[in-house]
Amino acid sequence: MPMRQINLHLVSDSTGETLNSIARASLVRFEDAHVIHHRWSLIRSRLQLDRVLDGVQAEPGPVLFTLVDRSLRHTLEELCARLGVPCMSVLDPIVEMLQAQLGARPKDKRAAQHVMDADYFRRIDAMHYVLAHDDGQGVTGIAEADVTLVGVSRSSKTPTCFYLANRGIKAANIPLVPGAPLPVELDNPPCPVIGLTIDTNALIDIRRHRLKLIGGSGVRQDATDYVDHDSVKAEILSARRLCTARGWPVIDVTRRSIEETAATVLQLMEAWHIRHNRVMPAPQDPAAAVLAPVAVVAGRTEASE
Repeated sequence: MPMRQINLHLVSDSTGETLNSIARASLVRFEDAHVIHHRWSLIRSRLQLDRVLDGVQAEPGPVLFTLVDRSLRHTLEELCARLGVPCMSVLDPIVEMLQAQLGARPKDKRAAQHVMDADYFRRIDAMHYVLAHDDGQGVTGIAEADVTLVGVSRSSKTPTCFYLANRGIKAANIPLVPGAPLPVELDNPPCPVIGLTIDTNALIDIRRHRLKLIGGSGVRQDATDYVDHDSVKAEILSARRLCTARGWPVIDVTRRSIEETAATVLQLMEAWHIRHNRVMPAPQDPAAAVLAPVAVVAGRTEASE
């Protein structure tokens, strides 16, 4: 039975990131869902809310909201009741549960997670660090890193580092290039080193696309070791053997999103700090560190599928 199309209104007095994440995580379970998103962010006054009310009346559909102001909440809920459309404050059940457990009333404070505090500036500093230490740059700065990612070219090292930086983690990354020596800083690394690997065919597809972007039609894509199947396979195998020899855990990113890879990196970092009796820098999203289990396989730590 085909699903009918619906309008989904996401109303927030902040950036709307929380609502977007909840909606995305929920809708992914409905294949072929026909949902038109209406995003209303930074709704903090009655004038701004009036635009939302007009939008809901023009295109009725379920409303998810995160509004702290009680007057705005009441007005929105009244309209939805009048129109007969579902309306839900997505954080209320969680806040009520925590209130009961903590024995304290929550403060009416909007966008509290976006304040410019020490954690905020730690994330900014981590982003600057990634920019300065991407793709083997500034290897002497590895001493300041929270984690170093290694892997062959185009194995998702850079986007994973940027995602980690948004969690306040300083992540350096170093490419494993056939025939090129490793930086001496990796002989006795002061932080966990984690390898990223990928399926041969998937890597070749990514590299071919990259060549098209930077080389145009003049690039002979079948005449370079960069995309030759046997050469790429040998390159990946060599990188994995290096990681095994050094005792570095390896994550297969072939069927993983950047978010899943980063979550596993955080788990492996925690395991490294426990073994070395050190305190791990706390990621800003605690849930990010518990997405995927980790198993030790054949003398190396590898993320389980």
